[in-house]
Amino acid sequence: MSDIEFSLLEAQQNIHELIAQQHPLEQTLDAIADWVGSMMPGALVSIMQFHPASNSLSLMPSDRFSDRFYQAMQDIQVAENMGTCGTAAFTHQPIITDNIQKDRRWTGFHEIAEAEGVRACWSMPILTSKNELLGTFATYYRAPATPTAGAQRNLARGAVLVALAILRHRDAEIHRTLSEWHRTLFDNHPDGVYTFDLDGHFQSCNDALEGISGYSADSVHGLHFNLFIEPDYRAEAQAAFNRARNGETITYETMGTHASGHPYFLEVTNFPVTIQGEIVGVYGLCRDISDRKHQDADLHLLKRGIEASPNGMLMVDARSPDMPVVYANPAFTEMTGYVHHEVIGRNCRFLQGENTAPEALETIRRGLHDQAEVNVELINYRKDGTPFWNHLRISPVFDHDGLCTHFIGTQQDITYQREQEAQITYQATHDLLTGLPNEVSFQETLRESLIMDGGRGALAALYLDLDGFKPINDELGHHVGNQVLITIARRLVDLTAPEATVARLVGDEFGVLLSGYTNRKEVVQLAERILVHLAQPIDLDGQMIQISASIGIACNCTPLDAPHELLQFADIARERAKRQGKNTWQWHSGQKAERSRHSVNLRHDLHAALKENQFELHYQPLVDAVTGRMRSVEALVRWHHPARGMISPGEFIPLAEQTGQIVPLGLWVLKQACVEIADFNAQRERGLRVAVNISSLQFVRDGFLDDVRRVLAETGLPPQLLELEVTESVLLDGAKPVIELMETLKILGVRVALDDFGTGFSSLSYLRDLPTHKVKLDRSFVEKTTTDHRIAAIVQGVITMAHHMDMIVVAEGIETREQQDDLARRHCDILQGYLFARPMPLAELKKLPDVLPVDPAT
Repeated sequence: MSDIEFSLLEAQQNIHELIAQQHPLEQTLDAIADWVGSMMPGALVSIMQFHPASNSLSLMPSDRFSDRFYQAMQDIQVAENMGTCGTAAFTHQPIITDNIQKDRRWTGFHEIAEAEGVRACWSMPILTSKNELLGTFATYYRAPATPTAGAQRNLARGAVLVALAILRHRDAEIHRTLSEWHRTLFDNHPDGVYTFDLDGHFQSCNDALEGISGYSADSVHGLHFNLFIEPDYRAEAQAAFNRARNGETITYETMGTHASGHPYFLEVTNFPVTIQGEIVGVYGLCRDISDRKHQDADLHLLKRGIEASPNGMLMVDARSPDMPVVYANPAFTEMTGYVHHEVIGRNCRFLQGENTAPEALETIRRGLHDQAEVNVELINYRKDGTPFWNHLRISPVFDHDGLCTHFIGTQQDITYQREQEAQITYQATHDLLTGLPNEVSFQETLRESLIMDGGRGALAALYLDLDGFKPINDELGHHVGNQVLITIARRLVDLTAPEATVARLVGDEFGVLLSGYTNRKEVVQLAERILVHLAQPIDLDGQMIQISASIGIACNCTPLDAPHELLQFADIARERAKRQGKNTWQWHSGQKAERSRHSVNLRHDLHAALKENQFELHYQPLVDAVTGRMRSVEALVRWHHPARGMISPGEFIPLAEQTGQIVPLGLWVLKQACVEIADFNAQRERGLRVAVNISSLQFVRDGFLDDVRRVLAETGLPPQLLELEVTESVLLDGAKPVIELMETLKILGVRVALDDFGTGFSSLSYLRDLPTHKVKLDRSFVEKTTTDHRIAAIVQGVITMAHHMDMIVVAEGIETREQQDDLARRHCDILQGYLFARPMPLAELKKLPDVLPVDPAT
């Protein structure tokens, strides 16, 4: 081998080393140009690089050409007849220009070529094995020339070496770029990024993993990943790694152990690293999802709560003009009857209907517009068209920027509550049997009517009481009695004008309120029509019931101190109609107004006294007729009126009996007497008996026996120490139920005494059958015993008869020693009167000795 050949071979070997060692491309290409130039004497080697984006060629820098020529050879278009190199690049074929000045392909470049001093150009396209154009490899000559076969081979060799250099350089650049991309991603990824070998040992990791786990890259290198996983999760983590090592990409959640020792939630992704078809390792990515897990748990709990809520829940999108529903819980669909897909995407107005109040809708619109809380009750409609009352609460939901994004609607079906409230309101103002307004409602209407016209308009009240209703109710039963009341109510409504008010006041008593009547005659005609129509027989399942009414009338022609006086004046007139034979009417007389007003006011005050506890009990002892020893006491009610002082029982007791207030008053007396005497006995350690007067109205009233039992149970007074005093008037409506009640009380241990004995018309005929242990001689007999021998004979006869019937006799009204001696001589058992003690408060009773001295001065 010659020195020249050796030198060329050595130069070629040097070029390959430059390519293999990835020296700068310009240096490698310059070496190739020198190598080819050494094989082709006189040649100026030119290497042009192809730019695919602009489809152009540019001369690479070289000291073989001037700057002017270099600049002229930039961005030469690859096209046919575009110089020697442009054409070679276009045709992918070698192009020979043996004389540039004569070659039309150099049009436009003749002058620059001439100035550069080049006369010939041979160009070879630089192509890859896949025929991809990389540029051109050319030689210039300063004189016209034609290449030999050897010269063409040298051009081809140069082009191949340049292609190899460019490809290796491009591959290296691509590799470096990819490496930089990978490194940047690896280092800057917010998630932990790391690599494992095939056994699961850490090979590398980024800074984010240190922030997540607390471990540095150096501390984890070479360690198995499961050392950083909670023990209960290691099997699952190993299984996931194995799948990635076998070629799968897998994402799973696990529990890691932080460097500080606390566990935390991780989301991990593993996938294989494959090089030339062989898996050489495993990549891992992880992120701390503890906050998300806690949020998910909170959201899950919240969703469960919303899903389980008995209230309907809706969420609407506030950002959309139509505010469509984006969420509805099961309670809403159950409440409305709409299935889920029928609700989502619609505006809530589909729940509205004809009876939905416009005021409620306006409240909702205003709240939505103002992005404020809404709390409203309105009628909505279910899918089947049935209405329901909806208690709707709307709340705005704001994002971090304060923008309202949604509205939450909570819906509660309050139909039942509304119905209950309406029912309660109705029951509070109406009589449930007849459907008429009740006394409370009637009084309120009366008050409003008087206030509205200032008392100047004509106003009349009719107070009706059915004659003979009690026997119908008792003998034919409550069902028949109720039907009678319903019929009477219907007839009254039919007889009166629509603007009149008809009410059931109490029991078999009704009220009619007329306003704006023209004259008295009009009211009287109505009263007479009522009497006629109510007297017509009532057919109840073939049974004809005959009944009449007594009517009292009062008007506001007489000045009223209070609205309730009008009805009470009418009630007084009704009582007068009763006394005049019933089935008639009476108009309250103006001349008796002051006396009636006193009675009316007293009735009102009596009602207030019961509420305000203005009553108190006084006790009068009953003593042994011979020894004077106190045997028992009688409880007597006293009324301390706040303005009038002490009111006589003879004044308010009859009034209470007329109005029915004697029943609650009597119950109060019964309970208070039992409370006080039970306390008295506990302090004195004795068993003093107390007698309580019971009105006939209270005694025969349903539930009286239950009242007695309850009072004894609540106060703790033994039944044997309670005595009930009743008058013969309890027998007026029949003796049988009274005798049965007395027998039941006797079994209970409570004694019953017959008060004011001898004043009634049937005393002797019933005395035999009544289970009473004691009779009390009325004071009207006692005061005349010593002066009238006929009265004395009656008293002696009663005492003797009672003793033969095993009864005790009490004489009341004893005021003199002579009366005491006379009755003791006649063997009367017990005496009561001022001679021994006047009625006194409990405090004074506690001071009395067991044996009472006789005080003639009293």
